[in-house]
Amino acid sequence: MKKQRIALLGAALATAVALAACGSGGGSGSSAGAAPDANAVVQVGSLYEPQNLDNTGGGGQGVTEAFNGNVYEGLFRLTDDGKVEPLLAASNTVSADGLTYTFTLRDGVKFHSGKALTSADVKYSIEKVLAPDSKSARKSSFPEIKSITTPDARTVTVTLAARSISFVYNLSYVWIVNDQAGNLAAKEDGTGPYTLDGWKRGSSLTLKKNPSYWGTPAKNAGVVFHYFTDGSALDNALLTNAVDVVTSEQNPDALAQFTDNPAYKVNDGHSNTKLLLAFNDKVAPFNDVKVRKAVSSAIDDKKLLQSIWGDHGSLIGSMVPPTDPWYTDLTGVNAYDVNAAKALLAEAGHPNGFTFTLDTPNYDPHPTVAAFVKSELAKVGITVNINVITPDQWYTKVYQNKDFTATLQEHVNDRDVVWYGDPNFYWGYDNPQVTAWIKQAEQAGSEAEQTELLKKANQQIAADAASDWLYLYPQIVVASTKLSGYPVNGLNSQFYAYGITKG
Repeated sequence: MKKQRIALLGAALATAVALAACGSGGGSGSSAGAAPDANAVVQVGSLYEPQNLDNTGGGGQGVTEAFNGNVYEGLFRLTDDGKVEPLLAASNTVSADGLTYTFTLRDGVKFHSGKALTSADVKYSIEKVLAPDSKSARKSSFPEIKSITTPDARTVTVTLAARSISFVYNLSYVWIVNDQAGNLAAKEDGTGPYTLDGWKRGSSLTLKKNPSYWGTPAKNAGVVFHYFTDGSALDNALLTNAVDVVTSEQNPDALAQFTDNPAYKVNDGHSNTKLLLAFNDKVAPFNDVKVRKAVSSAIDDKKLLQSIWGDHGSLIGSMVPPTDPWYTDLTGVNAYDVNAAKALLAEAGHPNGFTFTLDTPNYDPHPTVAAFVKSELAKVGITVNINVITPDQWYTKVYQNKDFTATLQEHVNDRDVVWYGDPNFYWGYDNPQVTAWIKQAEQAGSEAEQTELLKKANQQIAADAASDWLYLYPQIVVASTKLSGYPVNGLNSQFYAYGITKG
């Protein structure tokens, strides 16, 4: 199956923990016992080719997977288990009122071009994410910034308009780029453990070890991302040793050939990817909570998940997966109940159902899911007209113009329930109490306070059936047993390659 998830990133909290060099990040995997080959080049198979190489210019999931942490680095980094650690920031302090952050940069960091990292680069990088023409999914996550100043070459001071407990977490997504680099759509100038060696569009992207890296060097000589448009072809590449690891297995039927083969290891990691039936809550009939609840109750999510993923994946009942701090099991809210769905439709004035158009991305599994939803809703008298569109069309029609009634889409990020506090977000959910709770959570003085407020918000959006959260994807990384040190959770699409060794 081909999947090109659209990353819609939410705000969240994480606290900086003990300093760790980039190269120390590890993952999972087993080795065959052979000594690691430091000269080995790791062959990675992926379905997510970058659209371009600039993450503020619509580069998509593929550029995040290949470049985040490998080529570009931030002041902080998000580890594979979801913690935030200092990276290019040697230290940081926060004022008593929580409004002013002061960051001190590491000494001795250079871009791949040879230019030394300075505070001007950090200021430029943050402003690049926030610029009017930025396509960064992280853009809307940031609080209002009153000023960014650079007292000296190693110091950056950021003053916020309001307290933001998520600020450091959000900075882990900002790549620090050379302020003199210019257009980065087809080139790079990062500070990471790899440099770009070549990009063959439609085929592969090659990274080579950076000999001048400031931190712990990569444990391999380089990595090649091989791109496939078909899951079966990707699986065949792994079976024939053309690739060493598949970053995200999307063909459940293919797993048996790896599970029963001692040459491979199947890793079940933690996913944050939620598949949503997203309603336009500002458009009839989905501006009626009873209609949204009826549609949610009419769809057998468990049957859908099993038909797509078998024994993999899980139901969630809300936007919050189990790996988020404010998770509550809400699978019982608006659970599958055809009779309840019919009763709600009658109460809403639609005893005979209604007709609506479902805008459906053209890549798997969306067409299959759309057909399932259509069949399920027909049982309660609802007619679904499926409109298949490309990812680019989805971005313009649905996300930008909000010209839709309902749609299917994946949201890949952790801690993104906060989008339901923004009435202007594409799905148009507008509950003033939820908006207030989420705003209060962002300005909370402690993690416990933030967690309690976001639990309340999550419970309310589930009660309002703001969307129908169909299921949570599994995160399945399949690799040769000769490999070790690869990440298995794939948080927010990143795939750190510098810790991978090959026996």
